[in-house]
Amino acid sequence: MNDTVARIRAFLDTHRPPTPCLVIDIDTVIDRYRRLTSAFPGCRVQYAVKANPHPAVLRALVEAGAAFDVASPGEIELCLAAGAEPGTLSYGNTIKKPSDIAHADARGVREYTFDSASDLDNLAACAPGAQVSARLLVRGGPDSVTPFGHKFGCPADDAATLLRRAAEKGLVPVGVSFHVGSQQLDPTAWDVAVAEAAKVFAATAEHGAALHRLNIGGGFGIPYNDPAPEIGDYADAVTAAVRAHFPRAPELVCEPGRAVVAEAGLIRSEVVVVSRKLPTDPHRWVFLDIGRYNGLAETENEAIAYRLEPVGQHSPEDGPVIIAGPTCDGDDVLYQRTPYRLPMSLRPGDAIDILASGAYTASYSSVAFNGIEPLRTYCISEGRLISAE
Repeated sequence: MNDTVARIRAFLDTHRPPTPCLVIDIDTVIDRYRRLTSAFPGCRVQYAVKANPHPAVLRALVEAGAAFDVASPGEIELCLAAGAEPGTLSYGNTIKKPSDIAHADARGVREYTFDSASDLDNLAACAPGAQVSARLLVRGGPDSVTPFGHKFGCPADDAATLLRRAAEKGLVPVGVSFHVGSQQLDPTAWDVAVAEAAKVFAATAEHGAALHRLNIGGGFGIPYNDPAPEIGDYADAVTAAVRAHFPRAPELVCEPGRAVVAEAGLIRSEVVVVSRKLPTDPHRWVFLDIGRYNGLAETENEAIAYRLEPVGQHSPEDGPVIIAGPTCDGDDVLYQRTPYRLPMSLRPGDAIDILASGAYTASYSSVAFNGIEPLRTYCISEGRLISAE
């Protein structure tokens, strides 16, 4: 058991909050942020707020000196309320209404990312003089566990054209951004994207628009049921790619979310039902009080295989299980292909801890599907409760 899990379990044993609940250890959040800044010296680390926007998380990161990747007016307001300066916010979402841009501009946000002519036109109209980066469509690299497909980005040639157009419209083109997919377990994935970004830098320079900022996105993996590379492995791969493709290293920006908060969180859940559909069925069905709609959205297609640990004493004998959530939706089945095994002594009322669940859980939780309330979150520091929502 690591220190984070030990601190969270000590809190749970003392306070016994109702389940399901997420507990975030703020000390681990700051530790992971500092590991990133140490691995990427000189790189601006912009925490991806979408991963976990809890005010206590944001306040701690503000105090630690982080910048922030925001995706909406709502996230802008959360960061400002946590004490962030507008200059530390970067509006990374390429899908935004003119009113969203106007709101951001009025609140002092001066950096934006785009990947289309229409969004560029809206930026010129609603955030005149802002700094802008073009987001690349990443193709040809290894897939991540949860890839973005073709939703975001544009080809390198289009990016260069749009950046030149940005300058003509009075905006300040500063760089290129990309994202190689969430939970990317292959550090070489950055090489393909960095090479494409270098082409954009060269093409814009030929037309007098000198770029200087390269946003390498997030996607750094963390260990769930399977191992993941160390953050130093990612940093080494990125550094090697930049050296290989850029004659002069640009200013680097990264936007981690999962790598900052995932391992800081633990969800405690309760077993509601244990059953077999047929007497001959080798699998037991284990129904938890948390599912895809109240915190475990990333189990869709069994993409993220969380580590599950029963709490308390159980028999050493285990068996195969299918794990499902509590709702009346037939799709609320978490794992039936991934081979999970749980103790044969498991009974309704027993607790199961879901480890490394601090990212994309509470922020994905529905408002009230089937009348189930959003995932409650408790934040602790030095083992003591500092926030409960």
